[in-house]
Amino acid sequence: MARDDVDRPGAEQWVPERPTHEALVEAVQDCRGCELHSDATQAVMGSGPAGARLLVLGEQPGDREDVEGEPFVGPAGRVLDRALEDVGIDPAEVYRTNVVKHFRWSETRGKRRIHQSPKTAHVAACAPWLRAELALVRPAGAVLLGGTAGKAVYGSSFKVGEARGRLVEWPERLGTEDPPGWVLTTTHPSAVLRADDRDAAYDDLVADLRVAAEALSRAT
Repeated sequence: MARDDVDRPGAEQWVPERPTHEALVEAVQDCRGCELHSDATQAVMGSGPAGARLLVLGEQPGDREDVEGEPFVGPAGRVLDRALEDVGIDPAEVYRTNVVKHFRWSETRGKRRIHQSPKTAHVAACAPWLRAELALVRPAGAVLLGGTAGKAVYGSSFKVGEARGRLVEWPERLGTEDPPGWVLTTTHPSAVLRADDRDAAYDDLVADLRVAAEALSRAT
């Protein structure tokens, strides 16, 4: 499991200079930017059209994503797809990725490995991959799913509850060359699955995504 006394050189040296999506998928498998690679089945690069108008950013791959090598293919991904469809966004036209590309887990429960949130150091080590994806996709807008994604973009003081459902600007602090024109934050779909009232939590997720859908429509 991940420890505190390890070297985390960051992913920069493994990122191709002129990346294509295929090159990123191949190169990320060799990444040793932090120790998470040692306990993961594989790295999981983002997936979707290279020219997607919307980029969705989550936390890290889950158990199913780690096995299958694709982001958002587990239960939370199905919630996300349903919510996107409900606001008129075709899930197939969305580029989806995570701030951390390797699955961090803490223990097993039966055959299933239990998710453990990545540390700030893991997010920082993986940041070059996200910058490469943004440079490749150049989306019109980005949706951040949950606190880890929000803190990766806006810093440690970010809180989902204070920011969700509003369009804001991409921060200059990340030094992104061609940033998204707007950013919207909402809860991670996995929070819907954990909620006591799933229907209400899902409705709130849809309400937030509808703001993104309207922003995309205005930019058409």
